[in-house]
Amino acid sequence: MKRGWSLPELLIAMGLIAALAGIAIPMIGGLRKSAHQASCVNQLRGLGVAMEAYMSDNGGFFPEIKLGRKSKVGGKNVLEEVLLPYAGGPESFHCPADHEDFEKTGCSYFWNHHVSGMKRSRVEMFGMDSNDTQIPLIHDKEAYHGDENGTNFLFMDLSAGKDPNFEIDSK
Repeated sequence: MKRGWSLPELLIAMGLIAALAGIAIPMIGGLRKSAHQASCVNQLRGLGVAMEAYMSDNGGFFPEIKLGRKSKVGGKNVLEEVLLPYAGGPESFHCPADHEDFEKTGCSYFWNHHVSGMKRSRVEMFGMDSNDTQIPLIHDKEAYHGDENGTNFLFMDLSAGKDPNFEIDSK
């Protein structure tokens, strides 16, 4: 003889399902953020490869380009225009966690215009020189990846991550 679920058993089962969902939903959101950040770091590494190809064609000089632009219309001589022939296409300039800037401007990243036109071996910034691998070249336009430290960087040594190190030696 089959016996159905009693009301207390159903309530306990529903409570367990609700508790498990309460635990799983935030975990899934956190995993999605981590995946977006990892994808963005990979995008920046790809832009680093594109930058290397550009510099190889241009005698080791960084491109002389502007910080960025306000809209896709106009504003030539920006990162997404200059590196496009060396990158995998327009999506190379789109951080997966960016839901506004790329649509508006065509790029999720800013260029460090302080190194524009400089030869890699002669870069100086904030007391650091070309031997310092942590000079940022490209970075997210906003903290797309969470808190105020949610910004990714591509550094001079073409490594990428979210932890800049601006320590300056007092020589």
